[in-house]
Amino acid sequence: MKSWHCILGILVITTLTLLIEIPVDTWLTSATLSLILGACALVYMAVSCLLASRWRVVENLFGGLDRVYESHKWLGIWALVFATYHFVFKANLDAWNSVPILELPKYWTRLVRQLSYVALGLIVLLALNRNIPYSLWRWWHKLSGPLFLVVILHWLSFKSPITLFSPSGLWLALSCGLGVLAALYKLVLYPFFARAGEYKVKTVNRGNRALHLTLEPIHKGFDFSAGQFAFLAMQQKGLREPHPFTIASANGPNGQIEFIIRGLGDYTKKLCECAKTGMLATVYAPYGRFKRASHAEREIWIGAGVGISPFISWLQDPNAKDFEKATLVYCFTPSRAFPPSEELESMATMRGAQFVRNTGGTEQLAETLSDAVAQTKPDQIHVSFCGPKGLLSKVYELMDLHRIPKANLHFELFDFR
Repeated sequence: MKSWHCILGILVITTLTLLIEIPVDTWLTSATLSLILGACALVYMAVSCLLASRWRVVENLFGGLDRVYESHKWLGIWALVFATYHFVFKANLDAWNSVPILELPKYWTRLVRQLSYVALGLIVLLALNRNIPYSLWRWWHKLSGPLFLVVILHWLSFKSPITLFSPSGLWLALSCGLGVLAALYKLVLYPFFARAGEYKVKTVNRGNRALHLTLEPIHKGFDFSAGQFAFLAMQQKGLREPHPFTIASANGPNGQIEFIIRGLGDYTKKLCECAKTGMLATVYAPYGRFKRASHAEREIWIGAGVGISPFISWLQDPNAKDFEKATLVYCFTPSRAFPPSEELESMATMRGAQFVRNTGGTEQLAETLSDAVAQTKPDQIHVSFCGPKGLLSKVYELMDLHRIPKANLHFELFDFR
């Protein structure tokens, strides 16, 4: 499922169930539009809470946690847009004989209405501000759960033609109920149910403002597929917030897991500075749907910087095969290469995969695609990518130039805020 499927589907269902409630001759009025958009904003917030829960069924439905969070973001944006119209324009007509589901004093009804809109605006706008430190952003974003309860109270106390047991009322009640359960799970129960285990840092290797961590389980590890990622939370002040990192190792009997981390943000910079042997960590895992295109005649793997991690996991997977059809393209800046390209080349060679260094620009990458097209039909070439968005757009351009279908590009974006 894509973001626009979710957004449009909710709009259609909400509109159809609401139109049943009101006279036909009032359909084409600003009040009707305001009522529909207000109800949609409520459902968008409910589904947004549902998507933030990290439930497996939700991840499966959207095809990966990165797609889930992309939809979560857009639902929040459209909820604010729709709520703005609802706040400005009256959503009631005398012809509707409107009554509130929950009667409140007029003063409290108005206060709840204003508070819900202002709080929603602050939550969404601050969530989109990337200049805010992650720790502050995360705690502020948690307020969206209590805010959602205020918005529900606004719906219940607002005079409207919606009754609780009408089609529209049942639709809104079901959505809000699921949203509240999801928010409760994420805010209170998630640390207990989603935790994969407690770990201890076994080795720490630093280089070029990056970090290679090896962790061993204190009790037992967890099973995961090559290419998946985990949320890592160090049990130390300032590093307790869970952050997503791709697992740079294969699933093994000893339960050890490895991460390659570059100090780019506040959290990762501090982690690179403070990480030491013996530190304790909590891991929430596994997540992700980044798998090899095993059915392809030719595979091109593109790893940029620490985006090389899932491909290291693929190369180390003892159950994987057919590496002779794969080419690993390592995109890096020589002064910042970590791990060293020689180490990666040795790893690829041992499994029978080809290795290409791309040190600046996209010339080597373009040559790799040209060679692949010369030997294999374009529609039989699949490209797997992990790296920054800027390079992703270049990969799209090169694939288009070489007539490789866009559907043959596989990637995950770690854009969770």
